[in-house]
Amino acid sequence: MKSLYVHIPFCKQKCYYCDFNSYSGKENLISDYCEALKKELQSYSFNQFQTIYIGGGTPSIIPADKIKELLKLAACNGEITIEANPESLDEAKLIKYKEAGINRLSMGLQATQNSILKEIGRICTYEDFEKAYILARKVGFLNINVDIMFGLPRQTVENVKESIQKIIELNPEHISCYSLILHEPIFKNLPSDEDERNMYYTIQNELKKAEYFQYEISNFAKKGKESKHNLSYWNQEEYIGIGAGASSYINKKRYTNESDIKKYIEKIEKNEIQYNIEEIQDEESKLREYMILRLRLLEGVDVEEAYKKFGVNVLEKFKNEISKMVEKGLLKVTMRNNKKIQLTHKGLDFANIVWEEFCII
Repeated sequence: MKSLYVHIPFCKQKCYYCDFNSYSGKENLISDYCEALKKELQSYSFNQFQTIYIGGGTPSIIPADKIKELLKLAACNGEITIEANPESLDEAKLIKYKEAGINRLSMGLQATQNSILKEIGRICTYEDFEKAYILARKVGFLNINVDIMFGLPRQTVENVKESIQKIIELNPEHISCYSLILHEPIFKNLPSDEDERNMYYTIQNELKKAEYFQYEISNFAKKGKESKHNLSYWNQEEYIGIGAGASSYINKKRYTNESDIKKYIEKIEKNEIQYNIEEIQDEESKLREYMILRLRLLEGVDVEEAYKKFGVNVLEKFKNEISKMVEKGLLKVTMRNNKKIQLTHKGLDFANIVWEEFCII
């Protein structure tokens, strides 16, 4: 059974750091876009999914009824998540989400200091977030994720500690912590590499004390509350993505939609759905990708599971790569019970170096 990703590319204001396929000032296209989403979804021969994730952009700025209409076409008895910005939520909208079957809310916060939020282009305050969070609990959401970021301009290690402690007090089920990654130098007054590393360690330590366990490089959860949708990606399971710029992975093939909103709508309306093929995998590339994806998870690569999936002993296949990374202190191999290949504590900091070893040159 596959997972479904729904991309909503609309934003009230695009955050300065964001490089996702999202746009502000295009709200006039929302209605036509939602009709195109429904039509694209119906173009597939199946409508039963193990998880659904509605992301963006800011999905919560479009009318909740549009979300309900779309979800009527997609059957799912599992986890259904919607991303939401605090300032775009109210009680009526949250109630409609529940009625539509949404059972997981992912709320973007990034930091609890309003000065830092303003610096990165966020239009909500911490008070907006807290109000929306309390409303979500009141309505009955029992599974909430909170996003925060570190390495932000003018941010200190103490700022990060304060942010994570405030979030812990609210007691969400899941917390995602991302480092600011910039493709262009748009900010000044960024923390040093050492401070950024200490911010990450602070997050790890504070969340561990609060009994959140880290299951992926950037993700922490209470037991049983891991993101099932994201785990489907890291377990290399198939998924379809609908919407402008959305990606899909089916039958060893990765492809993406038209990213321009107007062109996407026009193509769907004319039944001219054309996907851009990004990759057609052979067994070698699929195996290497599997290694990279599984090494995002702290659980790592289960050698026996990999053998069942690919018929290959990865300890022998990647003997040189693994030995090199073990020598650098970035990987460890556990031989008792299930044989596993995992990132070390140091490896979590330098995971990109590990992943590069398994890329096809």
